[in-house]
Amino acid sequence: MAILSKIRERSMFLIVIIGLALFAFVASPKDILDFFNSSKVNSVGEINGETISRKDFGTRVEAYKSNVGNGVSDMQAVNAVWNSVLSEKIYQEQLKNAGIVVGEKDVWDAIVEIPSIKNAEIFKNEIGLFDEDKFKEYLANLKENSKGQANSAWTNWLNTEKNVKANVEQSAYTQLVKLGVGASLKDGERNHFENGTKLSGSFVYVPYSSIEDADATVSSSEIDAYVKSHAAEFKVDATRDIKYVKFDIVASEEDEKDIQDELKLEIAPFTAAKDGVAYIAESGTDIPVDGNYLFKNNLPTVVADEIFAAKEGVVVGPYKFQNHYRLSKVEEFIKMPDSVQASHILISYVGSRSADPTITRTEAEAQKLADSILKVVKRKKSKFASLAKEFSSDKSNSEKGGELDWFTYSRMVPEFRDYTFLNKKGDIGVVKTDFGLHVIHITNQKNIQNAVKLSTLARKIEASEATENTIFENAESLAYKLSSGETLDELLKELNYTARPLVGIKELEENVSGLGKNRSIVRWTFDNERSINDVKRFDLDNGYAVVVLTNKSEKGLSSSSKASAKVKPILMNQKKAKLIAEKMKGADLEAIAKSAEVAVKSFSNVTLGAPTISGVGIEPGVVGAMYAVAENKVITNVSGVKGVFAFVVKSKEKPATLPSYEGAKNSLATDNKNKVNGQIFNALKDLVEVDDQRGNMY
Repeated sequence: MAILSKIRERSMFLIVIIGLALFAFVASPKDILDFFNSSKVNSVGEINGETISRKDFGTRVEAYKSNVGNGVSDMQAVNAVWNSVLSEKIYQEQLKNAGIVVGEKDVWDAIVEIPSIKNAEIFKNEIGLFDEDKFKEYLANLKENSKGQANSAWTNWLNTEKNVKANVEQSAYTQLVKLGVGASLKDGERNHFENGTKLSGSFVYVPYSSIEDADATVSSSEIDAYVKSHAAEFKVDATRDIKYVKFDIVASEEDEKDIQDELKLEIAPFTAAKDGVAYIAESGTDIPVDGNYLFKNNLPTVVADEIFAAKEGVVVGPYKFQNHYRLSKVEEFIKMPDSVQASHILISYVGSRSADPTITRTEAEAQKLADSILKVVKRKKSKFASLAKEFSSDKSNSEKGGELDWFTYSRMVPEFRDYTFLNKKGDIGVVKTDFGLHVIHITNQKNIQNAVKLSTLARKIEASEATENTIFENAESLAYKLSSGETLDELLKELNYTARPLVGIKELEENVSGLGKNRSIVRWTFDNERSINDVKRFDLDNGYAVVVLTNKSEKGLSSSSKASAKVKPILMNQKKAKLIAEKMKGADLEAIAKSAEVAVKSFSNVTLGAPTISGVGIEPGVVGAMYAVAENKVITNVSGVKGVFAFVVKSKEKPATLPSYEGAKNSLATDNKNKVNGQIFNALKDLVEVDDQRGNMY
């Protein structure tokens, strides 16, 4: 009893110890340290040393998701809010350095110009104009009603206000920068002549493709040196490479046979049942009951002939269609058209679908009117068109006398469809649908043919519990063998599995190609304790994936192997250019062409604004060199995009002198300002110190 008493006294202490022991069993030491590190728990990152509160950030993420709707994923919302926060901090810092303050009035003036606010009916006065006092009163009530609520409309409003302020700050700074960006009249004049001067002359061109790749090999050390000397172009984020084997949970052949055998037992009672639909309702089916008539071309080809050859009451199947095994009972054969032409007069009433707000008649009144119209048109069909114009609520065709174009069986609502397809040409009647009461005149029918009504009992083809267990065991076994040191390539051959490689996974991605949204896989690959060849089994929506980490690339400069695709052609062309230059010898173009074993060609009306050389393609660097040199001077060994050039510019035809270069100046200034819009944020972002911990939080 004394021992039990001591245990009771220290029960809370024991619960904590046991909890920590269990936590240690499933978590890494890093996870435990992070658990007790409040700065890591409460921060989603730092921007210029300023901590971004995880709580505030999370509130903004939820507000963003609420505003955008269900179409946005968690990571999309996280990334959008992070970029917004980063933008806010960047522009606030720049405005502070520039001595510019965005005040409450600036923000308020921007808010009241938001169309959804300015045009809202609830904020308008008696004469229909926006009333700021009404808007202020609305906000005051919003704030008052939010008291005691953790997440409210007021919280969402505060986030909206914060976003508006950020937009005002960004706009203010952008406008400030734009004041220093423009163009002078001299700039406009120079741009006019540079882009408009037409160059003509002759050239010799030797393409890089004339040199074999084997004669211009590039080593990995050369690629590495190029990357280091062009570091700004080859900065990369941290990435991970994986290989995975996917185990889909699918039915086995044995499972499919069991489903067929189960359905075969249903054939006799299904055939004997007087009401096929009732039998299906009692037995259960995995597809919706379809009471429509079907033409032969509407049926699965695998069974269409058999069904149309059967008699009423016969059960056909089991047959396989759209991931189900099915039994279909032939309920009825009829003849009906495949398309119909009809006219109708729609009588809407209060509560009918799409009824005009001006409609005041009740359903009983609508029925009385429809019956009256029916009597008239049955006696004299020629009155149908005029009555449609006068009474029909369907304005899309009332002016045409209610005439509808040809329509197929599946186009109209069931009640309208059944009347027009199951009755005869010339029949007139009243049909009720969700839209109201229709006085219908069947004016034409074509392609009368056999149709069938079926009752279909279906069982979905899915894996049995035994098959699911086997698939799980296979996935678990592969993960265990890999963890025990066996190599993936050997196991793939032994077990006849296929592995898919994925290269360049980034830390904040949520989609894993081939596996869909799977943030847990991405986070696992970026865990600090993760090592090359680590393996883990992950649960998928309908199966499992065994994932092996094959490579880790940290943030910094791209490796020579990954930069090779971009750098190798550049270096190869540089080497080819030197080899080509050795062949392009001579004092004039004819001699150069002869030594290079090519012909002299001509160019005309080439400009900097359109730097295309006939027979070669776009060569901006070469055309720039043509513009810069003196006329009638032989220029050699100019490397372009596609090869090496030698040329002589024989004439430079300048465009006409303009009386004023104001237009050219304004056009150039606009182009320069537009470039600012696209580049300013990225330029400022490079000046900010960012510690981004989103990958650890989400």
